[in-house]
Amino acid sequence: LLESLEAELAEKDMEELYREIEEPLARILASMELSGVRIDPEVLRQMGRELTEKILRTEEGIFKLAGQAFNINSPKQLGTILFEKMGLPKGKKTKTGYSTDADTLEYLAADYEIAGRILEYRQYAKLKSTYVDAMCNLVNPLTHRIHTIFKQDVTTTGRLSSIEPNLQNIPVRTEEGRKIRRVFTAQGDKVLVDADYSQIELRVLSHIADDQAMQEAFANNMDIHLSTAAKVFGILPEDVTFEQRSRAKAVNFGIVYGIGEFSLSEDLKISMKEAKKYIEDYLAHYSGVASFMKNIVASAYENGYVETILNRRRYIDELKSSNKQVRMFGERVAMNAPIQGSAADIIKVAMVKVYKKMKEMNLQSKLILQVHDELIIEAVPEETDLTAKLLKDCMEEAVQLKTKLTVDVNTGKSWFETK
Repeated sequence: LLESLEAELAEKDMEELYREIEEPLARILASMELSGVRIDPEVLRQMGRELTEKILRTEEGIFKLAGQAFNINSPKQLGTILFEKMGLPKGKKTKTGYSTDADTLEYLAADYEIAGRILEYRQYAKLKSTYVDAMCNLVNPLTHRIHTIFKQDVTTTGRLSSIEPNLQNIPVRTEEGRKIRRVFTAQGDKVLVDADYSQIELRVLSHIADDQAMQEAFANNMDIHLSTAAKVFGILPEDVTFEQRSRAKAVNFGIVYGIGEFSLSEDLKISMKEAKKYIEDYLAHYSGVASFMKNIVASAYENGYVETILNRRRYIDELKSSNKQVRMFGERVAMNAPIQGSAADIIKVAMVKVYKKMKEMNLQSKLILQVHDELIIEAVPEETDLTAKLLKDCMEEAVQLKTKLTVDVNTGKSWFETK
C-alpha cells in the first residue's frame, strides 16, 4: 500500500501534515502513555465518599417529593411517577412510555423541583461511576498512575481522543465535575505546569474568515464576548451587563458550530425572534464571518469536503442526502470542521515542538497530558519556570495566524490547582 498511499498524500497536499505532525506525534503519544499521570488515592477515595453521600441525600429528597421510593435509574418507573402519579406535563413519547431525558427534565426543572433533583442525582451518579469508580480500577498498581490510551484516528475533526479513562470528557462546567481534577497530581516534589490556549477557535475563525472587526478586538486584547455584546446591542462596552455578555458568548461559540435560531433560543431561554435578531446583528457586525459561512458551505457542496489550515480534509457525504435535515447537519459540519480541525492541528504542532525542544535540552520533566486546548507537563522543581516558558513559546508560535495565539500558563500540585 505504501506507494499508492504516498501518491495520494502528495496528490491531496497532505505530505507535510503526515510527515511533520501525525507521524512524530505517534511517538510522542506513546511516551505520554508510558509516563501516565499520578492519581492521589486518598483524594479519589474521599471523592467517592462525598459523591456517595450526595447521591443518597439527593435520592432521599426525590423520594420525599414523589411520596414513595422507586428506582430512579429506571426510565419506565420514573415516567410513571412524574407523569402519571404527579401529573407533570408530558413530553416526547418513547417505546416504554414518556421520555425522561435531560432535555425533558431541564424543561420541567423551571417549575418542578423534583426534575431538578433528578438531574442532580444523575450528575452525581455519572461522576461516581464514570470517573471515580472507573479510575480506581484503572490505576496501575506498580506505578500508581493512570496510563490513558490516546487515539489519533477516531475523530473526524482531527482532535485527539482518549480511553481508559476518557480524559477529553472530564466535565468542566459544573463545580462537582471540576473537582475530579483534584485527583490528578504531580509525583513527589514535582509540579504540574498547565498551558491552555485562550479562545483558540474564535482566533482561528477570525484568521480563516479574515474578519477585520474580530481581528481588531483580539489585537487590542479586548474581552471578545464583551466586545461582541457592545456591537450587537449597540452600546458602550462599559454598559454591557453580565447577561448581555453571556448571550454574546453563546452566539460567539454557537456561530462556530453553525448554530441556528432554534438552538440559540433553547440555549438562552429566549424567543426564536430574539435569537434570530442576535444572529443577524452578529453577522452584520462580523461581516467576514458571514461571508466565510456562506462561502465554505458553497465550497463544501462543490468539492464534497472542507479543509483545515494544514490541509486536513473532512469529507461531508451528508451534503448529498435527499433529506433536508441531514443536509443542514452537513452544512453545520462544513462551517465547524475547518475551525475545530485547525485548532486540533495547531495543538498537535505545538506538541511536536514542545517534545522536540525538551529532548534537545535534555530535560527531566515530561509532557504527560493533552486535553482539548491544553497541554500539561510534570516538571521537576528546578525546571518549572523553564518548562512554563517553553510551553508558552512553543504553543504561541506553533503556527502564524493573522490573529495572535495566546496561552495562559499556571502551575500547581494538582490539575485542579492549575486552573
